[in-house]
Amino acid sequence: MTGINTDAITTEGGLHLGNKDAPVKVVEFLNLRCPFSREWWENGGPVLDKYVEDNKVERIIKLYDKEKTGLSKGNVLHAHLNYDNVDQARRDMDYYTAHLDDWGDLPEEEVAAYAKEKRGAERQENSREAEAIVAEAKEANVATVPTVVIEDYIFDQHITEEELKSIIETKLNRDEEREPNTF
Repeated sequence: MTGINTDAITTEGGLHLGNKDAPVKVVEFLNLRCPFSREWWENGGPVLDKYVEDNKVERIIKLYDKEKTGLSKGNVLHAHLNYDNVDQARRDMDYYTAHLDDWGDLPEEEVAAYAKEKRGAERQENSREAEAIVAEAKEANVATVPTVVIEDYIFDQHITEEELKSIIETKLNRDEEREPNTF
């Protein structure tokens, strides 16, 4: 996690979960094929979701298309998520994460058919979005997934629930007159 340039990480693009005016922004670089991203999604996600429900946190999910052979199947699913329907994309991500063991070992050419069969998903015109996320990640020196950023805090799936809550509470307890953080 060292060497990451948080100045290059933005709240633009990606899938936005929650209120755009929430005071704390959480940027999550994930790949759906990555078992460590799944661990983060299953353990960190529910903590964040409680804050999202209370309009205290906005989650910005940046699905990072990685060139690594083992993660390229995630790239296929990323291309099948509808960025114009965030609720559906969220449900699809929940499904794909929960069923990683079912599709993760499929040949890459069968992953799109899996998405269509299981979720009714069609390939979307996400290439511009995907390219922007890859460019941002490279500019910020984000090399691994998951990489999660809350302003000056950078961590991965190994953060505990208590540590995550502490970071968010610290950010929420700042001067109430301040503008929401924009990175």
